[in-house]
Amino acid sequence: MSLPDSKPDSPFDKQSNTGLTHLLNAARFSWQGLNAALQHEAAFRQELALVIILLPGAFVIGSDLLETALLILVLLIVLITELLNSGLEAIIDKTTPEQNELAGRAKDLGSAAVFVALMAVLTTWSLIIYKNYF
Repeated sequence: MSLPDSKPDSPFDKQSNTGLTHLLNAARFSWQGLNAALQHEAAFRQELALVIILLPGAFVIGSDLLETALLILVLLIVLITELLNSGLEAIIDKTTPEQNELAGRAKDLGSAAVFVALMAVLTTWSLIIYKNYF
């Protein structure tokens, strides 16, 4: 079933959106989302800078492939969490422009999720550095 106002073969027409078309649309939408985050989300840009700075260190600090993968994975989790938080904030701002207790709580919870992801980076990197160098 297609969405209202959708044209056949549009990205929103689920019947025509299969196989390679689906893959290409998903890649395009993902690229648009990353571009939007880079353009509109200062926190995402800051966290991306952190990832770019720390990423080479993961190959030096990790003593084996598993440790290196773990160091990289926790960095990516921060970016994933920030993207989800930014999406949550955007939809809240669209649907509830005025002050609202539940909207504020939802934004605070998204922010807390990013904080927890950053603490996972701090903990993981600290423990692996300690294990390998002290």
